[in-house]
Amino acid sequence: MAGNEWINGYLEAILDAGAKLREQTLNPPLSAARPLRRRTEYGSEGKEKAAAYSPTKYFVEEVVSRFDDADLHKTWVKAVAKRNSQERNNRLENLCWRIWHLARKKKQIELEDARQLVKKRLEQEQGRKEAAEDISELSEGEKEKGEGNANKDRSGNFARINSDVRMLSEEEDDGEDETKNRRLYIVLVSLHGLVRGENMELGRDSDTGGQVKYVVELARALAATKGVYRVDLLTRQISSPDVDWTYGEPVEMLSRPSDSDATANGDGCGAYIVRLPYIAKESLWPHIPEFVDRALAHITNVARALGEQSADEGPAQLVWPYAIHGHYADGAEAAARLAGALNVPAVVTGHSLGRNKLDQLLKMGLMGRGEIDVTYRIARRIEAEEAGLDAAQIVVTSTRQEVEEQWGLYDGFDLRLERKLRVRRRRGVSCLGRYMPRMVVRDSPGMDFSNVTTQELVIEGDGDLHTLINSDKITAQAKRDLPPIWTEIMRFFTNPHKPMILALSRPDPKKNVVTLLKAFGECRPLRELANLSLILGNREDIEEMSENGATVLTTVLKLIDRYDLYGHVAYPKHHTQSDVPRIYRLAAKTKGVFINPALVEPFGLTLIEAAAYGLPVVATKNGGPVDILKALNNGLLVDPHDPGAIADALLKLLADKSLWLDCRRSGLRNIRRFSPPRHTPAACSPFDDDEPLTDSLRALDSIRFSVDGPDLTHSMNGTHAAADAILEALRRHRGHAVANRTAVFSPGRRQLLLVIAADCYGESGHLVIDNLKEIIEQVMDIGSGAGGRVGYVFSSGSTLAEVADAMRCCDVDPKVFDALICSSGAELCYPWRDMAADAAYGSHVEFRWPAEHVKSAVPRLAKLEGAEEEDMIVDEAASSVHCYAYSVKPGAKVRKVDGIRQRLRMRGFRCNLVYTQACSRLNVVPLFASRPCALRYLSIQWGIDLSKVVVYAGEKGDTDHERLLPGLHKTIIFRGLVSHGSERLLRDDNGYKMEDVAPLDSPNIIFLNENSKIPDIMNM
Repeated sequence: MAGNEWINGYLEAILDAGAKLREQTLNPPLSAARPLRRRTEYGSEGKEKAAAYSPTKYFVEEVVSRFDDADLHKTWVKAVAKRNSQERNNRLENLCWRIWHLARKKKQIELEDARQLVKKRLEQEQGRKEAAEDISELSEGEKEKGEGNANKDRSGNFARINSDVRMLSEEEDDGEDETKNRRLYIVLVSLHGLVRGENMELGRDSDTGGQVKYVVELARALAATKGVYRVDLLTRQISSPDVDWTYGEPVEMLSRPSDSDATANGDGCGAYIVRLPYIAKESLWPHIPEFVDRALAHITNVARALGEQSADEGPAQLVWPYAIHGHYADGAEAAARLAGALNVPAVVTGHSLGRNKLDQLLKMGLMGRGEIDVTYRIARRIEAEEAGLDAAQIVVTSTRQEVEEQWGLYDGFDLRLERKLRVRRRRGVSCLGRYMPRMVVRDSPGMDFSNVTTQELVIEGDGDLHTLINSDKITAQAKRDLPPIWTEIMRFFTNPHKPMILALSRPDPKKNVVTLLKAFGECRPLRELANLSLILGNREDIEEMSENGATVLTTVLKLIDRYDLYGHVAYPKHHTQSDVPRIYRLAAKTKGVFINPALVEPFGLTLIEAAAYGLPVVATKNGGPVDILKALNNGLLVDPHDPGAIADALLKLLADKSLWLDCRRSGLRNIRRFSPPRHTPAACSPFDDDEPLTDSLRALDSIRFSVDGPDLTHSMNGTHAAADAILEALRRHRGHAVANRTAVFSPGRRQLLLVIAADCYGESGHLVIDNLKEIIEQVMDIGSGAGGRVGYVFSSGSTLAEVADAMRCCDVDPKVFDALICSSGAELCYPWRDMAADAAYGSHVEFRWPAEHVKSAVPRLAKLEGAEEEDMIVDEAASSVHCYAYSVKPGAKVRKVDGIRQRLRMRGFRCNLVYTQACSRLNVVPLFASRPCALRYLSIQWGIDLSKVVVYAGEKGDTDHERLLPGLHKTIIFRGLVSHGSERLLRDDNGYKMEDVAPLDSPNIIFLNENSKIPDIMNM
């Protein structure tokens, strides 16, 4: 019955809130009626905030999430039994019924989500089992004669870099000239948070945390590495009155190597933050191609400048990046796109992964899959991470747990299959066209403990604490000697003598502070034993915080009020980076405990910091803390979703003094594992199968983070080791020789490039000649008087022969086109030279192409249950070296692109798939072969700025149609031009939306109605 009493209380609160809202609506106060203009200006904002903090929503969520539907049904039965003519009782009965059904619906949704998850995992397991069986078909001694074909330099442009480009170790004594020639250019991409070199505003928002600092310090460490000439960290340019002006500066110099070490890499150019104009982070997904186009222009300019600097005699060779390293999901996708356009190795660091976040959010039960996707764009984020896996040579991780339990959730990575493939490569045995990226456990940023006094840590006195608590009996001088942050925290507590439970994080939902507060509030013994300090970033006014931060802080204040925790919980508004070590000291002096209850913690730097000051820890069991606590042996792991488990762990550590002391001593004894060693090794070299779980943590080197002050510039040992490891791993995994990437063939100096990419197919899949002829004539008319300044490109999913036939039917000579992009980007032809596929472009797109090995697998994986053999068959006439085409029968039972790609990824195949010709053909092409990639290839080869490119397309098209639209180029979409597209076979129902791929409201995308004349692009 206690549960029912709580329900009754919540229902009464809902009724009261509704009554007050109706009263305010019917009888607005006079003061609210006067400022009519202000209500008009801020009305929408006010409604949004009211909706975000609606008490009705809050109490309904509490009832639905905290109580079983059986209790809700009992409450409804009770309300029915007490039915009378009073309006309030009728409303209460109706409310009980509605909420009861809402709870039942929630349970059904959760059950369906669970079934879908189980089904998907079974499919993943089946796919991996089949892949393992396929691999086992070939005897271990059998060699693949053609295995090295993809690794050969075919004398084409953009061939991959070989391990001949090696890093110079400190032991090498090369001559000055040879050292000078080894000038490596490295690009980092991080679109996450506010990035600058000094005075980082860590904790300002949910995106500006330790990852930002890691990326900046990694750039500095790479620039100081011997053999590296320049490092560019590409990020967003943010020009807004809400942030400091420095985030709007296009370029910021991070360091010259001589700034930190006069003997290190003195010939280097240094590290730079390069900020490119970009859309707000909340709307970034459809604008990533635009960012990539700007990045391509910047990288090309730098490559040309570096080549001119290093050229002593003869023509300058462009110095392309040695590697492109993407951080987070958005940075991973950007790095994958850049790597595909430039054909250089990609490196990915996930930091925090979407599939893991999705699982945690589903476990919390507050939102269904659909609501999660709308709120977090989770499907789009997961696809970006899958794309990063497809392109990556190396995936840098924090711990083995991240490899096995987080990346293991992805279609594109299976640890067992990766190990098998690695063994086969070492033995020189064919991998049958399959590939899994190499996982490297990096030395995540640790700390420099040189300024932490060991004696102070081992024998922690409470003199300072006694002085603080008895402040009325001490002198003014003694009071001034105490850290101000101590006074700021202690003023919250009624009894400051109690041990302190310390939580330090950003006010972000994934940090799970709300569950911690619930655990504290619902456990009376814990409240009686300890105080709780919540250090949740800095704030001036909750109303001015970001939506997530404001929601977390508002919930915290509500929970403090609900459990009457005044005098037991501290939540100071401000602290500086230099205050953080003092906060740890204060918690240690009270014999307290540090807790990190995050839903997922990629590494857990704060756990190492807390251990450095003798604090036992309680940490989430999801992520890096598993390895950290195994190394330190100074605390307990808990399920972050279980408030009872959190409270029990805190009570156990605080109440058992001997356990508390053992954990403290163990942490202090083992913390040196995270200190800089005497010689900085490549601590995160690729782990072997038999490596103990904690080996990845034994040689961790570090940078100074927050142990003893804000001076962060000169302590980069840890990121030096990370930089060395990444470069060493790249050196081992490169497979091609260096090639000269200058354009061999060029149509002349073009100032404008017009691209016809309209997929004018009829219902049967044949080209509609009249429509095609009309758009070709209109586009040709634009450049007719330009005198060779305008070039033309035709882009299609049809084969080269089919395109040539279509041109003849349109009475157009193919030679008027500078290039023909055919077979969905698998082939590139220069008709003014010859009507054959360009071999150099073929070499460019051959990366990870499984060739014959995927040919027979596609029909088997693409057909649904009950499909006939003829539903999808190989079309030999439409196939080529880099494109396998499959005829699809009308009404065939076949999977969509997403479903086929998922199954291919599970088996280690990395391909691009496009349904074309109104769903009558499926083209399977190499990973980096696509119509957008071919266009960017031409832009680089011919030196044409993408802003001088115009793409003409229809409203519908092949399944790669949406990828043609975004970017720096102009896109003109003809309404009514294309009658039949292939979009129905693009994505499954739970996939992301087109607006997450192409920003249709962008000024670069123009829609034209039927019979409208094409605008004069020359004057736009």
